[in-house]
Amino acid sequence: MRLRRPVSLLQMMIVVLLDGVWTLSAPDAVSMDSTDMRHTLRWRPLQDSCNTSILYSVQFQGEFEVTVLDGSWVDAPECHLIQHTHCDLTLDLGSDSDYNVHVRGQCGSQPSAWAELRRPFNRRDTVLTVPEMKVSAAVQGLHVVFEKLPLTALVMVTVWRTGDELKAQAYSVTAEEAELEVAALQEGERYCVRAQSFMGTQLQSSSTDTQCVSITGPDAAWRSPTTVTVTVIIMAGLLFAVFWFIVHWRPNICQTCFHKEPLPDSLVSSKSLKYVNHRNHDFTFITP
Repeated sequence: MRLRRPVSLLQMMIVVLLDGVWTLSAPDAVSMDSTDMRHTLRWRPLQDSCNTSILYSVQFQGEFEVTVLDGSWVDAPECHLIQHTHCDLTLDLGSDSDYNVHVRGQCGSQPSAWAELRRPFNRRDTVLTVPEMKVSAAVQGLHVVFEKLPLTALVMVTVWRTGDELKAQAYSVTAEEAELEVAALQEGERYCVRAQSFMGTQLQSSSTDTQCVSITGPDAAWRSPTTVTVTVIIMAGLLFAVFWFIVHWRPNICQTCFHKEPLPDSLVSSKSLKYVNHRNHDFTFITP
């Protein structure tokens, strides 16, 4: 009996040592990067030696999983046994509830422990960036276009005439529309535009830089210096082409238009005989 106990303790020590040698360390520095409603989980790669590539898997647990699925964890479909150290969870974290998220590595059939986010993530914590805005002048109006808007964001656009910002007009643009037409503005005046993204009642981005443009009228294109210059050049080219055509082709055209038909041979012979007789002072009448 005394021999069995030391053997048992030795076995336990061997198991503990082997477990410490072969168990992978958990991923480190797990964090969530969320910008414009794009949620990406990131972590540092495992430093453990592995004969094959270390693969990573991500799971999440939201309000539905806690209350309905008895606290179970769900595999992120696009982040199961992947090689890279980041995972796009935008489609998985689809509600405004808090989510627990964890990740683990795997070398062959040997998995590591799970590494969890320090605190639950809520998509309302996303960071809204300043919307990308382009403003151009249309006929008696403005054309405002936005790019790369978050799907659930709303953009508030403010438009005012230069020097009269207190009477600014506000417009709303959804991500599906992504553009705005402002018509019936005063021709020749300069108008300014500024925009800001909103999501819900608490989340908002910084404002864009103010962009100002002058409003043009229907015939403004013909009054622009560039258009006038191009028109003068085209007209001068046409006049030069007409003058060159007249100088080089007019003689040929005249000859073609006034070309005389040749006389018949009988008339040519008669005329020649009359001319010869006239030279010899012979006025005898010669019939043709």
